[in-house]
Amino acid sequence: MKKPILITMGDAAGIGPEIIARSFRDSPDDLTGCVVIGDVATLRRATALIAAQAGTMALPVAQLDTLADLPSVPPNCLGVLQKCELPALVPYGQVSGLAGQAAAECIVWAARAVLAGQAGAMVTAPIHKEALAAAGGWAARFPGHTEMLQAEAAAFLGKPVSAVPVRMMLANDELKTVLVSIHMSLRNAIDAVTFDNVLQTLRITHEAVSASLGRPPRIAVAGLNPHAGEGGLFGSEEQLIIAPAIAVAREEGLDARGPFAPDTVFMRARNTPAKPGEFDVVVAMYHDQGLIPVKYLGVEQGVNVTLGLPLVRTSPDHGTAFDIAGTGQADASSLLAAIRMARRLAA
Repeated sequence: MKKPILITMGDAAGIGPEIIARSFRDSPDDLTGCVVIGDVATLRRATALIAAQAGTMALPVAQLDTLADLPSVPPNCLGVLQKCELPALVPYGQVSGLAGQAAAECIVWAARAVLAGQAGAMVTAPIHKEALAAAGGWAARFPGHTEMLQAEAAAFLGKPVSAVPVRMMLANDELKTVLVSIHMSLRNAIDAVTFDNVLQTLRITHEAVSASLGRPPRIAVAGLNPHAGEGGLFGSEEQLIIAPAIAVAREEGLDARGPFAPDTVFMRARNTPAKPGEFDVVVAMYHDQGLIPVKYLGVEQGVNVTLGLPLVRTSPDHGTAFDIAGTGQADASSLLAAIRMARRLAA
């Protein structure tokens, strides 16, 4: 048997358990070799929810003791490893410290299992950052998945966190973007546009995307300011920071170009059957600059990939959707896309 893919439950009050249950029910072939790391009762509630909506029998949920039990799970059954403490079902759509703590426990267990070679990859259902903060203790130290996984990887490697640089890539069939900074205020994100950070992002992007494409990627770099600074009229970061980092990257053999105006570079990189993109990936300077274009093209197929880790981690391109949690309306397409990409990357 190939190494399993671990799917973390996410926030129990959000749509994570529901889209996991829907994926197992509707796309069993895609879920072969997958096991959920989470709370058995929460997953049973989710399978009952989507069954009630469809007027069918609920998908059975099997509690596993170890990953070695996965081959014994019968077809059309959802296998769960209980790796979090959740004393009772949490209400849908409400921030809960209990849910935040449980989500964090699942993430850490899965990361350690993949790092130890017990699993091939991990796919993370959405968590709620306020719930993480409400959990207090060690879980509250992390603003999101990326930072938590970075800390686990650093501990596994015996290195300081700063020695394990990571980046977020959001990808779909038409566009890939990698971010220089991730979860921080816009003011802090502007300060994070440094020569070292931009060059490091280009190196990480080149290495990761080369591995998936099988060739060096064509990297476009977005400017920070309107019109990429317009020759210094609207800001000097392009001239003083971004362009010099690109120049060094090119000296190292990377196919990096720019900085380009942020309002047009994503259109130039978009790849469609009618018009192939000029670039394979865009390096964006901050979170929303890079994520809005990909999400606008369709949240359903977007996948978040963490680059720079010694493990494969993907996730859906959306959040916990508290507004529709518990209604049975959640679309599992992005989770399925994340599972397929995790399987390809792990291979």
